[in-house]
Amino acid sequence: MLNATYEPLSVVSMHRAVNMLLADRAEMVEASDEKIHSLHLTIDAPLVIRLRYYVRIPRNLPMPLSRRAILTRDNHTCQYCGRQPGREELTIDHVLPRSRGGRTDWENVVTACGECNRRKANKTPDEAHMPLLSQPIRPRFWAMALATIGGHEAWRKYLRT
Repeated sequence: MLNATYEPLSVVSMHRAVNMLLADRAEMVEASDEKIHSLHLTIDAPLVIRLRYYVRIPRNLPMPLSRRAILTRDNHTCQYCGRQPGREELTIDHVLPRSRGGRTDWENVVTACGECNRRKANKTPDEAHMPLLSQPIRPRFWAMALATIGGHEAWRKYLRT
């Protein structure tokens, strides 16, 4: 379910989505090929719905830092070479090494393959001549929470907002 501004809010059941559509509290943004039938009505099964009104989202909800969350934020991709070797072969790298005062927080950790992590070693990306593909940022809570549960491919474009 998306906010009126197309920001992801939550995942709702098919039953709740259909009720919101029928009550005109939401509109269908994406539909599947499946149909939902009742005695007097047939509608497309909703994949993504958008509220017709704006819901204020608290911005101060903390997103816990974990290996899984970092891998999800970085799309299971090495932020130095762009490879996606698989979850088991990926490591977490401190952009500014901990031995040089770098902290373990959202803005200083990235996903790296083992080879790039060893090559960068105890250097900054500039010193190692290994520029980052994207700057590490603190993710918005709801987008990350939704991304970690998987879901339908149609949801992905709304999680990047």
